[in-house]
Amino acid sequence: MRAAPNNMAMQERAQLDAARAGDEDAFERLVEAHRGDLYAHCYRMLGSLHDAEDALQDTLLRAWRALPGHEGRSSFRTWLHRIATNACLDAIGRRPKRVLPIDYGPPCAGGDEPDERLVDATWVEPFPDDQVGLGSGYASPEARYEQREAVELAFIAALQHLAPRQRAVLILREVLGFSAREVATSLQTTVASVNAALQRARKAIDERLPAQSQQATLRSLGDERARDLVERFSAAFERGDVDAILAMLAEDVTFAMPPYAGWCRGRDEVAKSWLMPGGTPPRLRYAPTRANGQLALGTYLIDSDGGSYLPIALDVLTLDGTLISDVTAFRTPEIFARFGLPDRIDAR
Repeated sequence: MRAAPNNMAMQERAQLDAARAGDEDAFERLVEAHRGDLYAHCYRMLGSLHDAEDALQDTLLRAWRALPGHEGRSSFRTWLHRIATNACLDAIGRRPKRVLPIDYGPPCAGGDEPDERLVDATWVEPFPDDQVGLGSGYASPEARYEQREAVELAFIAALQHLAPRQRAVLILREVLGFSAREVATSLQTTVASVNAALQRARKAIDERLPAQSQQATLRSLGDERARDLVERFSAAFERGDVDAILAMLAEDVTFAMPPYAGWCRGRDEVAKSWLMPGGTPPRLRYAPTRANGQLALGTYLIDSDGGSYLPIALDVLTLDGTLISDVTAFRTPEIFARFGLPDRIDAR
C-alpha cells in the first residue's frame, strides 16, 4: 500500500532534478500539481482574481529562477507556497486593501440611484473555485478551515482586514496546515512571533465570520434542495415575480452591486433596489454556476434587438438556512468565461 506514495516521491525527485538542470517541461509538470492551490492561496492573500493571477505568474518566475538553490530541505509544496506568500506580501505593499461594499460605507436606501462606479481595484472579486479545480475538505489534518470555506466571500472579506503578515500566518497555518516552524521560515521570523500573530488573527477573523459557513449550510441542504432553490430563484426573476423573490429572502438580507459602492439592508429596502426585475418579462435569463464555494448565477439581459441575452452581472448568493441572506451582484460581465458561463444566451 505504500508503494504509490514512494513512487510519486521518486517521480517528483526525478522531475525536480531535471528542472534544476534546466528542463522547463519538467518544471511545468512539477508546478501543475500545485497550480490550483497556489492560485487560491494568492487569491486569499489579495482578494482579487486578477491580482492573484499576476502574483501566481510572479511566483512561478521567482521559483524558476531560484530552483537551482532549492536543496530539498522542505517539500516542493512548502517551498512554492513560501515564494507565493512573499510575492503576495510584495503586491499588498503596492496597492490599497480590497473590500466589499458592506465594509466601504453605511447602507443606503434601496430606491437610491446607483452611485458612480469606483475603480475596480477597490473591491474584492469573485473566485471561480470549480474552474480552478480547488479541492474539497481540508488541505491537511492540521488545517482549521476547509479549502472551499476559506474562499467564501465572508472569509475573503474578513482576511483583507488583517495586517498582511497576520493574514499570511493565518492562511498558512489554518487553511494550508503548515507547521509554525515552516511558517516562521517562510516569513523569516520566529515561531513565537508566528504563534502570537496567529492568536491575534484568529480573534480578529472570528469576530467577522458568520456562525455557520456556507459549506456547512450547503451540506445541510443537500444538492437537490440547493438546486431547487436556485431554480426557483431564477424562475421568479425571469417571470418578474417580485413577491416570490421576496419570499425567498431573509428579513435582514443585504444586496450590493460592486463596482458601485452603495448597498442596502432589509427586505423592504431590497424590494426597492436594482436587484428587483423591471419592465415586461421575459427580459432576464439566468445560468447557474458556483463562485467562492457558494451558489451563484450568471445574469443576462435581453439585448435591444431581442435576439439574445447578454451578460450583466454575476450574482453570488449567501444562504441562511433555506433563505437568501445576501446577494452580491458583481457588475463585471467580462469575468463570465472564468466561471464557465456563455457569452450570450439565444432568445427562445
